[in-house]
Amino acid sequence: MEANVFTQVLLPLALAFIMFGMGLSLQGADFARVFLNPKAAAVGLVCQMALLPLCAYLLTLAWPLSPALAMGVLILAACPGGPTSNLVSYLARGDVALSVTLTAVNSMIAFVTAPILINFFLQSVMDEGQVVQLPLVRTIVQIFGLTVVPVLIGMAVRGRFPSLASAAERPLRVLSMLFIVIVVAGAVLQVREQLPEFFRQAGLATGTLNVLTMLLGYGAARAVALDRRQSATISIEVGIQNGTMAIFIATTLLKQPEMSIAPAIYSLIMFATGGWMIYWFGRRLPARQ
Repeated sequence: MEANVFTQVLLPLALAFIMFGMGLSLQGADFARVFLNPKAAAVGLVCQMALLPLCAYLLTLAWPLSPALAMGVLILAACPGGPTSNLVSYLARGDVALSVTLTAVNSMIAFVTAPILINFFLQSVMDEGQVVQLPLVRTIVQIFGLTVVPVLIGMAVRGRFPSLASAAERPLRVLSMLFIVIVVAGAVLQVREQLPEFFRQAGLATGTLNVLTMLLGYGAARAVALDRRQSATISIEVGIQNGTMAIFIATTLLKQPEMSIAPAIYSLIMFATGGWMIYWFGRRLPARQ
């Protein structure tokens, strides 16, 4: 696959399709639930929007990563949530309503917060002479068009054709997972010659970030007396990122394929840890009534 076809055509389409599928599962009540259960939503959002980027930043300072690989970790940390977390929360017997609410809210604010965070990280991490910047307004508009607009269209379709949306939700979820696999494979293929060395450098760092943030998310939720189901959900939400969006920003907007490696590796790892969460919490949390 030609790199320009992947970055300029397939990747944006995949991101828009995945976000449309996510919108198809959302409704206005998912946003209103923030106010009905503010403590759980606030803890989840703080963990995703503040704790996760902070952990990623500290990890890149402590880990011997090249600037480009470190930036990949930080771009990923600026792209919270995604439809995968809702599926994992459901299978792990978590609080699906909370998971959907966090995903919904994140989808509406990340198009602004991600470019701001990424520009800060680019200025902090990249060596002098290598610094690139996202044009802020244009990037916000691009991400808005490929994330928020498809979500809103999906929600509109659900509101107008609820039966159709319900019937399409499962097949679209499967297709979304397939697109995620294709996106990760495409990112890996762009740097296949350097992949073993990149994996050696970034594999342990991304795995550490994934496990650490899941543990911290669960611990933070339990520390404020949230129940185990809510705590499991927040742990999953903090650990499972929107890898497709991170790869899109790295390859399509920044045109830095090497920065997509950490998100691609993280996406592989989070499927493994997500499976473990399903097994672990699925055996310990009571079945839903």
